[in-house]
Amino acid sequence: MYNLISALSRRQKSCVFLAVDLALLPLALLFTLGVQPLPDPALTTLAELLPLLPYVMAAAAALTLWLGLPYVQLNAYERHAAAQTALLAGASALVLAGLTAVFGPPLGPGTHVVFAICYFLSMVVARAAMLQLVLAVYRRAQPRCQVLIYGAGTTGTQLAQALKAHDGIDPVAFADDNTSLQGMTLVGLPVYAPARIAEIVQARQIRRVLLAMPSQSQPRQAQITQRLQKLGLEVQALPSFAQLIGEEALVDKLTPVAPQHFLGRSARNVPLKEAAGSYQGKSVLISGAGGSIGSELCRQVLACRPSKLVLFELSELALYTVHQELGPLAVEAGIELVPVLGSVTDPRQVRMVLNAHEVQVVLHAAAYKHVPLVEANPLPGLANNVFGTQTLARAAARAGVKRFILISSDKAVNPANVMGASKRMAELIVQDLATRFGGRTVFTMVRFGNVLGSSGSVVPLFQEQISRGGPVTVTDPNVKRFFMTISEAVQLVLQAGDMAGGGEVFVLDMGEPVPILQLARQVIESAGYSVRDADNPDGDIAIEIIGLRPGEKMEEELTLSEELIHTRHQKIFCARETVLSEIEVAGFLRSLRQAVAVGDEAAALQVVRHWVEGYCQPPEAGRKSS
Repeated sequence: MYNLISALSRRQKSCVFLAVDLALLPLALLFTLGVQPLPDPALTTLAELLPLLPYVMAAAAALTLWLGLPYVQLNAYERHAAAQTALLAGASALVLAGLTAVFGPPLGPGTHVVFAICYFLSMVVARAAMLQLVLAVYRRAQPRCQVLIYGAGTTGTQLAQALKAHDGIDPVAFADDNTSLQGMTLVGLPVYAPARIAEIVQARQIRRVLLAMPSQSQPRQAQITQRLQKLGLEVQALPSFAQLIGEEALVDKLTPVAPQHFLGRSARNVPLKEAAGSYQGKSVLISGAGGSIGSELCRQVLACRPSKLVLFELSELALYTVHQELGPLAVEAGIELVPVLGSVTDPRQVRMVLNAHEVQVVLHAAAYKHVPLVEANPLPGLANNVFGTQTLARAAARAGVKRFILISSDKAVNPANVMGASKRMAELIVQDLATRFGGRTVFTMVRFGNVLGSSGSVVPLFQEQISRGGPVTVTDPNVKRFFMTISEAVQLVLQAGDMAGGGEVFVLDMGEPVPILQLARQVIESAGYSVRDADNPDGDIAIEIIGLRPGEKMEEELTLSEELIHTRHQKIFCARETVLSEIEVAGFLRSLRQAVAVGDEAAALQVVRHWVEGYCQPPEAGRKSS
């Protein structure tokens, strides 16, 4: 049967429809005569009308061809085609009425009206029956994809109606969150609660779900999609009207709220003024120039108009990006911009770069700073952050660099992680060099907390999680962090570098610590969504508490002691802290280098625990050695 239907051409199919319509005419007339109170039996009256039937059928054939009804496909037979069918039935009844009025036998007007109605209904029913027959044949001949439609609103019901005539897709049910729709039957399909989806897909062997709720927010759709995918279902979303008419590009151009919006205070603009003189006309090297802090250092130092700016960076992509950005500005200002691809742990390259470019100021921002990554890879973290600082600082002293500024972190204070401990060891190295080379090179360091908007920082992470539909992950409901914007942090770093006399640990005023849970709520609400929690179970984005990661503290500290010395800048303080002797620094460097050389994590962490004040080794650290 399938092969027979498939083999029929369009002309042949139209001939079949025409033949069916014409065959139904005498049958509809016989039915009409049978239900009408006529003096003679229906067959007798039909026999009297037989001489007129060829003319009525010829007129019906001509009209149906003129209207194009035989060429309307069964799956396209809708209201317009039904209206044409009604016109054909009415015209056929009028032709019959005219002929019987002239040639007899006489029939009442009611008989002709009933005939028109019966003829119309018979043609509509015949097409519906043929459509179901053809669909049944196609279903048996080729496998169809059983789909569940999520969303029983206007979009979902229209989609179901369209799919019922599809050759390969068979909608079997709706799922909808609206309890008033659950249990109803819409367009012939039952509506179920989402909680029953697992049961339905198992019973009906459904493998695909069509998401027909374009008006829902993207996070809400993403949540539903993730839940369905966990059931092993393929999920496809119906595009929104904005996507269909090409307006979605406008939405794509919207950018997330700037990180400084979540600072909880006004961002401080600290003009460099006289401090710019420490960098103006100088040859300045910035390590880690492609990072978040490093690239902002480059921008602000470039504004100070140095004679030369050396961009020292390990990542090729990061170096390319910052060089492409600053190149035109440097050319316009007449500043030589030198991109250098390399590592601060390479003594030979560091020495060559410092000497070749006669570097006078070094801003050392290169470091592995992501706490969980360094915690999982302590040896590379220690090698880069500790030995890299030693290599660059020593070479700077020997090359006659005038000023060396280490970018440190609040995580260096009583560190609970390897990253913080490595930064504290870097501080100890710089303090030691300040006592030994203080006459030639000013060594100093600036310590501050988290920077909003930097790579891997919490706000961009939250925004990315929101774009995926959540949840937004917070380590602990009570965790707090200090925050600054990148711009104000770098301004204060450059100010501190200018006022340094040698050996100071500068601490920046970062305001009050910000609760991360509060920050997560602000980021969600600023994106136009609501928080889903116990008080608002229908919200868009949930906040999930995942627990502190290895090496994380509830709150960070900025100093080892409470004693802070005011400087001439009200937002910059100087911490008075104990330092190690030259012999002690050389001792821990030698022990650490030996542990790193043989790949012994336990020994390396033992060195850190012994020499870094306040370091608390996490319980899972130091278990493996190779």
